[in-house]
Amino acid sequence: MSTKIKLVQQHQCFGGTVSYYSHSSSTCNIEMRFSIYQPPQAKSKSLPILYFLSGLTCTEENFMMKAGAQQFANKYGLILVVPDTSPRNTGIVGEDDNWDLGTGAGFYVNATKEPWKKHYQMYSYVVEELPEIIAKNFPIQPDKQSIFGHSMGGHGALICALKNPEKYQSVSAFAPIVAPMRSSLGQKVFTNYLDTNQEYWRDYDASELVLNSAFNRHILIDIGTADPFLAQKQLLPELFENACKKVGLPLTLRMLENYDHGYYFIASFIEDHIRYHAEVLN
Repeated sequence: MSTKIKLVQQHQCFGGTVSYYSHSSSTCNIEMRFSIYQPPQAKSKSLPILYFLSGLTCTEENFMMKAGAQQFANKYGLILVVPDTSPRNTGIVGEDDNWDLGTGAGFYVNATKEPWKKHYQMYSYVVEELPEIIAKNFPIQPDKQSIFGHSMGGHGALICALKNPEKYQSVSAFAPIVAPMRSSLGQKVFTNYLDTNQEYWRDYDASELVLNSAFNRHILIDIGTADPFLAQKQLLPELFENACKKVGLPLTLRMLENYDHGYYFIASFIEDHIRYHAEVLN
């Protein structure tokens, strides 16, 4: 039985459409939301698909409104899909108390601890359920999909690709949290969502996953030198860079002078990333 999707709003944009949908999720056991940009080419043929995973506190709307990505999705002939960053209104006590845990902070893991595990299954939602829904409802080429993201979503994009090299043709990230086991933010999230056994944590840490992943394609990462999370040692790009060197995985890590963590940074380099994925997908 196919999942019914409900159109919430739609806007004309660069000759195509930005649409927002909700649907009942069997993975997260609650209503979930996503946005999709279909360039004008989608009216006449199926296109490759590029998923963007957003950062903490974001919804399915931030990237679509702020990144300026649609003009380049049009230029390079890609469909863009942005899932929400967590389940919402689950009734879990305290889900809205912290900006970095609960609502808007799903961290793209499958929670194994109460009270989170019934709804917070974002990894399976992004990798399995959402792509099936998109393939059934939109003119995509399901064998041509790539993924990128920002901050928490950069972490999500990297782990999805590293754990599923057969599903994603390419991966890139803006200011990703690449070694969550060794950052205070990651440790807080993992302690709450996952078992305290750190072997479970390794399964969602890009710097650990890369050591044993079959993913063997080039990775692009951009980080601003004025990013406060870099200074706070939450991003730790040197750990991921060292892990890639250890296994010979090609990585381009660009440290971009004076850029910070926000959407001005993303908008400045979004074409580079979309073109990077388009070259692989097309």
